Amino acid sequence: MTEPAASALPYQRIVLKLSGEALMGDGQYGVDPEVVTRIAGEVAECARMGIEVAVVIGGGNIFRGVAGAARGMDRTSADYMGMLATVINALAIQDGFEKSGLKTRVMSGIEMPRVAEPFIRRRAIRHLEKGRIVVFAAGTGNPYFTTDTAAALRAMEIGAGVLMKATKVDGLYDSDPKKNPEARKFESITYDECLARNLKVMDATAISLCREHALPILVFNLFEPGNIVRAARGEHIGSVVRAAA
Repeated sequence: MTEPAASALPYQRIVLKLSGEALMGDGQYGVDPEVVTRIAGEVAECARMGIEVAVVIGGGNIFRGVAGAARGMDRTSADYMGMLATVINALAIQDGFEKSGLKTRVMSGIEMPRVAEPFIRRRAIRHLEKGRIVVFAAGTGNPYFTTDTAAALRAMEIGAGVLMKATKVDGLYDSDPKKNPEARKFESITYDECLARNLKVMDATAISLCREHALPILVFNLFEPGNIVRAARGEHIGSVVRAAA
């Protein structure tokens, strides 16, 4: 298949949001190297098309801050532990990407110069312009903010054209499709309706931030092989959260 010219693609720069759970594969925790390799292969194909790719990774496969707080742990401490878990995941992804031939940089919201670069907006953009994959770790660097909000924030800061939320389902529905066979899938939905219906594709802060800056959110199934490339090409998959027409 002939690759489309970069100028013909709908997005020149994307942010791919991955949950920590997505890296587990069939396991109960940790990182499945096969999953990382598959994601790396698809990201590499996006890069060959001339698309600049940044990744934001969660840490739920290692530690969930909210769950820790629910068990009595101080929320701030729990959230910092969750941020450190995302750094572990980012290093795992970096290793997988580089084994696939992708030049990759990890940038952390919490300074730890021995393992990652500090997040500096202009430096991140320069990495992307040079064709490097940038992995944003440690969320925003602040407690009480999710990695979804970090993904929205970083997307704004680097001027991404879309925030791609990779999930376990193939889009947004008006009810749980696993429980309701009559559930209706939304091909497109506004930010306001997404918030009003409490669809929980991302937290309200992240959706509101995207709404304020008219950044579309594309929700799609990560586990369908090739979907990252299809989404980056602008093919009609998943569901899009955007401003009203």
